[in-house]
Amino acid sequence: MISLKYYLLFALTWMISLIPFPVLYGISDLLYVITFYLVRYRKKTVYNNLRNSFPEKNKEEINRLARAFYRHFCDFLLESIKCIRISAHKLDRRMKFINPEIFTELAGENKNFALVSAHYNNWEWLMNLPLKIPHDFLVIYRPLKSKVVDRLTQYMRGRHHPIMIPMEGIYRQGLRYRSDKRLFSIWFLADQRPPRSSRFWTRFLNQETPFFEGVEKISVKLELAVVFMDVQKVSRGYYEVRLKKIFDNAARTRENEVTLACIREMENEIINRPEFWLWSHKRFKHQRPENIMLIPS
Repeated sequence: MISLKYYLLFALTWMISLIPFPVLYGISDLLYVITFYLVRYRKKTVYNNLRNSFPEKNKEEINRLARAFYRHFCDFLLESIKCIRISAHKLDRRMKFINPEIFTELAGENKNFALVSAHYNNWEWLMNLPLKIPHDFLVIYRPLKSKVVDRLTQYMRGRHHPIMIPMEGIYRQGLRYRSDKRLFSIWFLADQRPPRSSRFWTRFLNQETPFFEGVEKISVKLELAVVFMDVQKVSRGYYEVRLKKIFDNAARTRENEVTLACIREMENEIINRPEFWLWSHKRFKHQRPENIMLIPS
């Protein structure tokens, strides 16, 4: 039954992906009206997140940001469907890397690295990263609840052959690569929501927020360089990626330095153009337990 549902979903996704971009964005405009005005998809969550993150903004400004977010979100959903068949050449024209030489420089220095980004703009179109990086490209993968959607997502994200590893196995895989003296990189989406019991809480977008510490712990143990990836929307369907090396070797940093640096990079990215972050995610759902200290930024 799962296989049948998968192939039906695959066929539907493939057919939608054949729609030319101008027509697709016309559909996105209609989807925006349905999502924002009729279905009101997670509207309470989006507005609460925006108001709490930007208390200085008035009602009109929050409304403008919310509408801009939903317009981009609908574009993102339909753009993501293109992942099932879009060629690397076409994707390169739409997701342009401004300074990919950082990857080559790290390879020339024989350095492994952590690549850090957020759920910002179109992270699904970064599926061509394995073609940009001389290193073996490890991706931390969290299975989705729906096995059918999970299988389709793995197919689309895996078209350029990243090495997809569950979170609990990423450190062991990194150790294996290092012992074999093979260059590797690990991609972290660092704005994931951890459990309420997380040890690391700090202020993020004007709110007390927990974070996973995996970027720092793994980077320190494996002596990785740390590179932040800023993805900006240039125009509808076109993006630019700028890389910033923030640490040469995480093992030489102070406690919490890597985590806080990554958080600030994400925060600055979001504050500059808030409409492109995933505001529908219940990122601020938890409250900090009384026995856990807030780490100063």
